[in-house]
Amino acid sequence: MPVEVIDSYQKFKEVIGGEKPVIIDFWATWCGPCRFISPHLDKLSDDSELKDLVGFYKVDVDELEDVSQEVGIRVMPTFILFSKGEKVDEVTGAHPAAVTAFVQAAAQLSKKLRLNI
Repeated sequence: MPVEVIDSYQKFKEVIGGEKPVIIDFWATWCGPCRFISPHLDKLSDDSELKDLVGFYKVDVDELEDVSQEVGIRVMPTFILFSKGEKVDEVTGAHPAAVTAFVQAAAQLSKKLRLNI
């Protein structure tokens, strides 16, 4: 299943406010590096263990400018980790190893949060 698209400000707020940590890929259709890294994120989101621990979403910065401005997007792609409505961390650029490490760190956070529940 591909990464789910966030298509409204309301959906953005719902997604980031959930119990499960989420990673949002802020991208643009005209961004070459965004198109390069997208299949890598899709592959990570297909991993059943990771999918159980972390939600995977994407926001087109041109379609949801209000969301992009609220979180301070300056570079694309930018991947932001949210947990319980709060921004936890981010990574920028189309670097597969960095994105993989970021997703794995998000999964570790999710495991820690589950232990504290």
